[in-house]
Amino acid sequence: MGESSIIFQYCTGKMIYINVAVGLSILLLVIGLSVGLSVNTFKGRDALDSAPLIDGHNDLPYNFYHILSNNLSAFHFESDLRNDNVWGKNACSSCFTDLPRLNAGKVGGQFWVAYTPCESQYKDSVQLTLRQIDVIRRFIQRYPANLQLVTAAGDIETTWRNGKIASMIAIEGGHSLDSSLALLRLYYDLGVRYVTLTHTCNTPWADASIVDNGYVYNLTDFGKTVVYEMNRIGMLVDLSHVSHNVMREVLAITRAPVIFSHSSAFSVCKHYRNVPDDVLHLVKKNNGIVMVNFYSGFVNCNSSRNATLQDVVDHINHIRNLIGVNHVGIGGDYDGVSSMPMGLEDVSKYPDLFDRLYENREGEPTWTREDLEKLAGRNFIRVFQAVEAVRDSLSSESPREDVITGNELYIAQKKEGLKDPGACQTAKEWSNVNATSDAEEKTSGLKVSKIMELLGRNLIGMTHHHSVWTHVGGC
Repeated sequence: MGESSIIFQYCTGKMIYINVAVGLSILLLVIGLSVGLSVNTFKGRDALDSAPLIDGHNDLPYNFYHILSNNLSAFHFESDLRNDNVWGKNACSSCFTDLPRLNAGKVGGQFWVAYTPCESQYKDSVQLTLRQIDVIRRFIQRYPANLQLVTAAGDIETTWRNGKIASMIAIEGGHSLDSSLALLRLYYDLGVRYVTLTHTCNTPWADASIVDNGYVYNLTDFGKTVVYEMNRIGMLVDLSHVSHNVMREVLAITRAPVIFSHSSAFSVCKHYRNVPDDVLHLVKKNNGIVMVNFYSGFVNCNSSRNATLQDVVDHINHIRNLIGVNHVGIGGDYDGVSSMPMGLEDVSKYPDLFDRLYENREGEPTWTREDLEKLAGRNFIRVFQAVEAVRDSLSSESPREDVITGNELYIAQKKEGLKDPGACQTAKEWSNVNATSDAEEKTSGLKVSKIMELLGRNLIGMTHHHSVWTHVGGC
């Protein structure tokens, strides 16, 4: 027997000679083919089979309202609605969502947004917000085989593995709080798990992103109290839509990680709705997450061409390169805008984005399966769990009972250029102005007697149109 052979002894006593070199070659060939097949057949979308895809922002509930007046019996969620007379692309330019497309998009978790327009601020924002929370809850209950209300981080993956979309509720715009910590707590009890501090309007206590094109007055002391109370109860703080300065101020004081539910990178597209690099570094330090928005106007600042899937890839890769893969997620903003990038036209297209990232083209960061799972949803779950941990650590704290003063409200409304500022407030809250100093009255132009006169006049004329029971509502 030579050195390249081996003898196998059978119980019959017969000897069999096998060439070791040939045997090893065959073995290595089989292993090589196996590895090659594994590499060649895996696609980025396959990561969505091992981790839930969680989208941070979908405005479908607002389409329920402005198209159907929240009459869900007229909404056929289980159907492909692209050619529907009401929801089809020719009838509704901002309708991108239905169950078949969500399933095709491998969506495992979704924040459904309770949004009410800024025009409701100082008026009936609370009533309208409650209406939207109600329709979201009814929507989820209407499709129990497909959707499940989730209010805890630990239930997201379990729900997804059971074949349902983990459905969470969000409020878009601090004007829905009506400057009331009590309402913040009640919203939490109704299942809301994040609040965007502003929408496209300032609140009396925080600036919206639009001020980055104009004047600035940042986060007030009451605004800081709102953040503290959100930390205490376990409500995620969402900094999409706020001004760049408010982003920085919140990140300086929050005790819990923050999210940007639907924002992109300012360095890639210099739109004031996007997140500057210095803020991205603060997000990393905070252990938070930026969930990238797909809206064409935020991802492509070149008006000479249409936005594409590649633009979204550029934003994701910029954030990943700057602060790491642990701090980026997905916040498509479907059904809230009318223009989405080519290649990401509706909620069925998420897998194409993950396939593209996994191509790992030259000059781009290398995406592994684990990285794609983090982007899809594991990063968000980590942040949600951390917020819950902060809540639990603060369980001995009492609810905050701070009340925004009438003077603060008056000044805020005056800065917004409202006619008859203060006229839409309740008498109870405007009684706070009696505690202000003469100097404060002169500075703000506040005249208690005038406010009470306006209050009475406006309430008489408006109570049959709008709710007057809210904290600072009334017209």
